[in-house]
Amino acid sequence: MNNRLKRLVNEFPRYRNIDALIITQDVNIYYLTDFPTSESWLLVTPQKVFYITDFRYIQEAREGLKGIALIKQQTQCLAATLFELAKTYKIKRLGFDERHTSVACLKKLKGYCPRRTKLVPANGVVESLREVKDEGEITIIRQCLEVHAKALEMLKKVVKPGQTERQVLSFLEGFIKKEGVKFSFSPIIASGPNSAYPHAKVGDRILKNNEPLLIDIGIDIKGYKSDLTRNFFLGRMTPRYKQVFVATALAQKEAIGLIKPGVKVADVDTHARKVLRRFGLARYFGHSLGHGVGLEIHENPRLSVKSPAILEEGMIVTVEPGVYIPGQFGVRVEDMVLVTKQGCEVLSGNYY
Repeated sequence: MNNRLKRLVNEFPRYRNIDALIITQDVNIYYLTDFPTSESWLLVTPQKVFYITDFRYIQEAREGLKGIALIKQQTQCLAATLFELAKTYKIKRLGFDERHTSVACLKKLKGYCPRRTKLVPANGVVESLREVKDEGEITIIRQCLEVHAKALEMLKKVVKPGQTERQVLSFLEGFIKKEGVKFSFSPIIASGPNSAYPHAKVGDRILKNNEPLLIDIGIDIKGYKSDLTRNFFLGRMTPRYKQVFVATALAQKEAIGLIKPGVKVADVDTHARKVLRRFGLARYFGHSLGHGVGLEIHENPRLSVKSPAILEEGMIVTVEPGVYIPGQFGVRVEDMVLVTKQGCEVLSGNYY
């Protein structure tokens, strides 16, 4: 077993003493095996790991998977094959993640489950491991941010009034293709009053002089993601926009100053809102302060007043306070932050 699989097995006692875990979500299988998968399952026991797949994927699994037993689906479905293994290896308490199991899949699991095996909900086992990044993961995310910085420099040189939001997107698409990377998500390019929509769709609105342009993009390298929002202003910045931008940037700065191991994420979120409240802007901030980023663009921990999570060394989170004034404009200042042993590092360099 590799280190990630060993760490996973060590977590079994914490999840109602399961003695095996079935993993069906592609991203979690990729994390544990470093092998891109599709429509296949991973069964992890303390002694052995099994990759269950069918005829379509078995050959590439033989070539790409190391140290894991390959099981070709011989029966009518993966669930039937899974429980043949459960019988052979005398699995009594099989953990599964309810959140990644459809109603139809759960019916199949229950239908094929032998009487001597019990299905035990074990939610978030792999995701909890993914919260803390290792050096290899951090290195790839740094690479994403290096490309990200180049994209922003390119935009500073080419974006001008008279273009449409869709034209700005085409600049980014050309850059991404040239760099040989992918977007982490569909970019948000929102000009003028469109920037007041937190997840605005790219449209044909024409960029005008003396108005803001909010751009939220992410870069994907080897499955790992970046996520940054930057604010451009075309022409002379209005006093009101400057006031809101300064307040939002200050809320972010003070929130980042609190980030270190042992701190409650709820406290970080709460403090950012207190800063905005001093400027009379807290009512325009309706989403959480940030989220983890890794193999998915939104991971745990969530920086939210509702979250019980505590920051740990190795976590990577966004810090992104936003102020959205309907019919006028929106400002979101977003950076990616690594929790370090003594405090934190802003990986994206506060590139406002």
